Formats: sequence, C-alpha cells, structure tokens
Amino acid sequence: MDIKQCETLEELRAEVDKVDEKIVELIAVRNDYIKQAAKFKHTVDEIKADDRIEAVLNHVRHKALSLGVSPNMVADLYKEMIDAMVETEIAELRNRGAF
Repeated sequence: MDIKQCETLEELRAEVDKVDEKIVELIAVRNDYIKQAAKFKHTVDEIKADDRIEAVLNHVRHKALSLGVSPNMVADLYKEMIDAMVETEIAELRNRGAF
C-alpha cells in the first residue's frame, strides 16, 4: 500500500476521512452480499454457522498480522460486524417467509 506523506494535520485528517469513506463503502458491499446469502440458507442455525464465523475471524487475524495491524482489534471489529450482519441475514430469512 502506498501511504501519502502528509505535510499538515489537516491534510492527514482529509486522507483519514477518505479511508473511512472507503471502509464504510466496503462494509456496505459486504452487507449486500450477506443479504444475498440468506437465499441459500433455510434456518437460523445455518446463518449462525460458528465454523464459518471462526474461519472468517482467523482469516482476518492473519491478514491483520501480515499488515502490521493488531489482530485482536481487527477480530473485535469483525465480531461486531458479523453479529450485526447475522441479524440482517436472519431478517432477510424472515422476510422471505422461511420461518
């Protein structure tokens, strides 16, 4: 990754704001995929797939380590995101009338 060398605090903050916007956009994309996932599942247990959640957490921990970011912080962020997206997926299942 190329990181811009900023000359002022204001410039740095503007760059951080740009990164934050991209992060939120990517979370929205992930959420859209999670909504689609509900089409392939028929029960809440399928949605709350502990093995898949653990695999995702392990993957992001390893990625964080490779990038020099705290794996615990990244895993904690993902746990929060996954919990919210599981609820979104359950709502999609309910809206579909699956239960």
